[in-house]
Amino acid sequence: MRADRLVSLVLLLRQRGLLPAATLARELEVSTRTVLRDIEALSAAGVPVYAERGRHGGFALLPGFQTELTGLNHDEALALLVAGSRRGAQAFGLGSALASAMLKVVDALPDSHRHTAIGAVERLLIDPETDLLSRRLVTEEVPYGTVAEIRRAVFAGHRLRIHYAAVGQPPKWRTVDPIGLVTVREQGYLLAMRSGADRTYRLSRVLAAEELAEPAQRPDRVDLDRAWRERSTRFRTGGDTVTVLVRVTAARREDLVRTALAVHSEEADADGWLRLEVTFQDPRHAEWALWQLASSGEALAPQWLRTALHDRAAAIATRYAVSSGG
Repeated sequence: MRADRLVSLVLLLRQRGLLPAATLARELEVSTRTVLRDIEALSAAGVPVYAERGRHGGFALLPGFQTELTGLNHDEALALLVAGSRRGAQAFGLGSALASAMLKVVDALPDSHRHTAIGAVERLLIDPETDLLSRRLVTEEVPYGTVAEIRRAVFAGHRLRIHYAAVGQPPKWRTVDPIGLVTVREQGYLLAMRSGADRTYRLSRVLAAEELAEPAQRPDRVDLDRAWRERSTRFRTGGDTVTVLVRVTAARREDLVRTALAVHSEEADADGWLRLEVTFQDPRHAEWALWQLASSGEALAPQWLRTALHDRAAAIATRYAVSSGG
């Protein structure tokens, strides 16, 4: 770990010039004392780092200290930097490793590509934390030690013990055969097999993990994209899912579709509204989604959904009714 930190320290000084010890400590997530020890180690190893004293002082490298990575054109460098700007690595506990890797990529680029690539990537924003309605993406935190243990078992092909807290159930230990890791909208999932059956575990619900020495019982090769699609289909079509017929204004169509599990048909009515047949996870999910549309949506079928929405609207109207003495 210290060797990686020393490389990151050199790259920070290469790319940003003179930096105070406090800034370096913050960037590297270590103490100021550790930074000073690392500076001494670099100097002893022959790296030309020097200190500037005074109020605006800090540490810097002598000009010209760098190595170059040849063979990358502008678009290839831009692709690497854009890929590195995505936050999916956070779900797998690789955020700090990704930041360190991007520092190395930028520093190794030839001068002719470095400035143009950095300037171009500043014009691109991938997956911001909020959308246009200021709704924040929910990023689930997973302890680094736990996700690192899961990663090791996945890559080594070993069985894995996880202490998992399923919804509505007390946590318990399970032994699984890990297949791969998937991240969707900042949420990480472990695809695995248990007693020969497919299982999907949400990483944020794994309380502890232990890699076992015995080999996992799993295929030698896997198509994760296909496996995820198949499991998603089974999830959408299983359990207590309900399919309903609704009308919605064109302006609110996306709000409805975004909350549904699947859209089976869609056509326009004569009045400009849209008529859709959609599936929701369960009756409560369907009622909630239609209620969010207010007067911009209407449940046409089944009748139980119309009744549920009618009763909810009646209760709200009663609560806010103007009293005769008001």
